[in-house]
Parts: sequence; C-alpha cells; structure tokens
Amino acid sequence: MRPDGWHLTEDIDDFLARAGDFLRSRPALHNTPLTTIEKLRTDGADAHGAGATVFGRLESAGEVRALFYRRPTGRLTLTALSPGQADTLAAELAGLGHRFSGVTADHDTATAFAAAWQRHTGIAPARDWGARLYRLGTLTPPLPVPDGRGRVVGERDHGHLMRWCGEFAASVGEDPAIDAGSWARTRFADKRFTFWETPDGTPVSMAGSTAMTGGMVRVDPVYTPARLRGRGYAGAVTVEVSRAALAAGATDVVLFANPANPTSTALYQRIGYVPVSDFTGYDLSGAERV
Repeated sequence: MRPDGWHLTEDIDDFLARAGDFLRSRPALHNTPLTTIEKLRTDGADAHGAGATVFGRLESAGEVRALFYRRPTGRLTLTALSPGQADTLAAELAGLGHRFSGVTADHDTATAFAAAWQRHTGIAPARDWGARLYRLGTLTPPLPVPDGRGRVVGERDHGHLMRWCGEFAASVGEDPAIDAGSWARTRFADKRFTFWETPDGTPVSMAGSTAMTGGMVRVDPVYTPARLRGRGYAGAVTVEVSRAALAAGATDVVLFANPANPTSTALYQRIGYVPVSDFTGYDLSGAERV
C-alpha cells in the first residue's frame, strides 16, 4: 500500500490508472477535470519538464480522496478539499517551489486554498472568476417553442461558428482573437455545436457540448447575439443539445452559468437544470511579501 498523502506525477497514464475511478465517481462535480484530462490523454499530455502538466492525488487508507492538476499556464484545478487538506497541499507545493497563476475549484475549496497559499507564500489572492454549476434533472422544454429547428453545425458553417465563438469569448472576458489559424488551440475546437435556425435557415443561436466522458456531457457555450435575445432561441438550442446528450446515454448533463445573470439562470432552471455548487477562481500571481 502506498503511504498516505499527496503523490505528484507528470505521467498521465500512471495518474489515471490510480485516480481514474475517483475522477469518474462524481461526474457532475468533476466535469472540468474529466474533460480536460481526457483531452490531454487523447491529444498527448504536455511534455515533461518545466512546462509540463503536473498531476496530484491525495491517498488515504489506500483510497484516492482528492486530486489536482496544474497546466503549463500555471492554473491549478482542485477537486473538493477540507480546509485542513487545502492547507497541507498549499504547504507542500510551496515547499517544493511550485508557483501558480491561479486556482479554480468549488467555492469553499478554492477559498481555503487561496487563503492557505497566502499564509505559506505571502501572495494575496484576487478573485477572478465565479460560476454556478447546474445538473440536468427532468428536461422541460420552455413554451412556446420559437419557430425553427436545431441543426448540427457542419463544415460549411465554420466561419460563422468561429465568429460567434469569438463574440462569446469577448462577452465573458476571454481572448476573442479566434481565426482559422488559432481555432485548433481554442477551447471550442473539440466541441460539437448546434445552431437554432429560423424557418428560412438563418442561424440565430448556438450551443456547444463536450464529448461524453465518464457518462457526463457539459453544455458549453450557449450564445445568442445581443440583437436576437429575448425570443426563446437560447432556451430552444439548449434543449436541443441537452436532449441529444441524453439520447447518447449521458447520465450527467451539466452546465455553468453566471449567478449574477438572472436571465440565464432562470432560463436554465425552467428547462430543468438544478443548482449543484458554486465554483470560484482566484488569481495567485500577485507579489510575494519580502
């Protein structure tokens, strides 16, 4: 039996052999690690060295209790930790000389780690992201359904899709510079997209979804141009991709929404999405104390 505590590795196959069951045990709560780590596995994990992805798992009594990964960007992603576990991890990583651009996790975990990181390094955290996780209960299409239909996006729609993904990225504070040359490196490139079209074939809204991993599909992003909002298109296209996920056999269909946006949160709940947990990100790139 391996000793209790945190075990770090850059070997994704070893990590998944030991932590894969834990990762898949809570598909909704682990949706981001599931999709990110699966993409690393299929595309080839980042190379070893200073820029490699680092994986960590917390073992106790022969069982994996939590995990983390740190991408070459320096962003740390954590599964749920108690305050004590967060403090132990922060102390260990700080002692090993690790530094992070930020941390993302469920709100309590991210906040506990950020506070512990400040205690051990003197780096003050600054909140830079927040969202609420929803999981689909009973899918309930909102009425009335707007005229039109859903259509899976094809190759001929690529220019239109890139433009809308750029507009969506700009609306949520991400890099909007998306073109044919950069598309493959964006977080949108490996998703399946659906347009909602009016009866004359004009796209008016879109929704994307991840490939199913561990029985989970995440709906992301959902976007309607500002001039077309308020007509039911976002609800219609979200129902389309949610129904497709269920038909494909997904046991957990999830999405993130901004709790400060009452329009979108009310819409998702009308469709059948139920709040699960709040997630928070902190910037950890501030100056250390001297």
